Amino acid sequence: MTKVLVTGGSGKLGRAVLKDLVAHGYDVLNIDQQALPEPICPSVRVDLTNFGEVAAAILGGIDERKGPFDAVVHLAAIPAPGLAANAKTFANNVPTTYNVFEASRLADIKNIVFASSETVLGLPFDTPPPYAPVDEDYYPRPESAYSLGKLLDETMAAQFCRWDPSLRIVGLRFSNVMYPEDYKAFPKFDADPKARKWNLWGYIDARDGAQAVRRSLQADFTGFEAFIIANADTVMSRSNMSLLAEVFPDVPTKGNVATNSTLLGIEKAKRMLGYSPQFSWRNEV
Repeated sequence: MTKVLVTGGSGKLGRAVLKDLVAHGYDVLNIDQQALPEPICPSVRVDLTNFGEVAAAILGGIDERKGPFDAVVHLAAIPAPGLAANAKTFANNVPTTYNVFEASRLADIKNIVFASSETVLGLPFDTPPPYAPVDEDYYPRPESAYSLGKLLDETMAAQFCRWDPSLRIVGLRFSNVMYPEDYKAFPKFDADPKARKWNLWGYIDARDGAQAVRRSLQADFTGFEAFIIANADTVMSRSNMSLLAEVFPDVPTKGNVATNSTLLGIEKAKRMLGYSPQFSWRNEV
């Protein structure tokens, strides 16, 4: 049984990740500043901006919650732009990621998965994307303090892996996280295609996001890799070509663009992680 420490498991995506890992036989400890709203697994309140507390948890130094841990999943963060002052978002998120990476290094943990963000792709696309579907091939274009922090997280991950060639760190650029109860709002999106243009009409079902985390833990490569994680379709009933023609008429298409297929490219995640979205809002509404 693989023992995994998860940060931020009390959050929206985090709860789905905890449930998925437990359901697949992992021994999981959640550390977070917030208590778990339901008893999914053991949980400890830890201030993730405090390196001593983070190191104590990851090195297995918390009474009755001891390691050693085989892997770390880092999800904890102020989860989006505009929820706190820019400086607070940056000062919370970037040092927290450093603390997790460094404590994992000290614990000789070679398997780390962390939540990056679709925002590094250039969201909210006030400057249009270079092409669609977007993918990991172009250099990140952060447009907020939050996304700048995520780019620095990815940069740190790459350098930690350079220091240790046996290390694997996976950064998952999650799209907008949704639960089935959120899907009742989706049919209204068709009325105004510009309302959701900010992420090319993408989303990620929390359960598929959890699948991506699990498959990342099971991946067979070393070094740092970033992956866009979205569902296989858009939030819209309208066709992609109609949406692009109206909202992004000058953006070229890249490869095959199916009627409602995601415009947040997930081919790399499919190829390297075996990621395969299982859920769609179209089956819930």
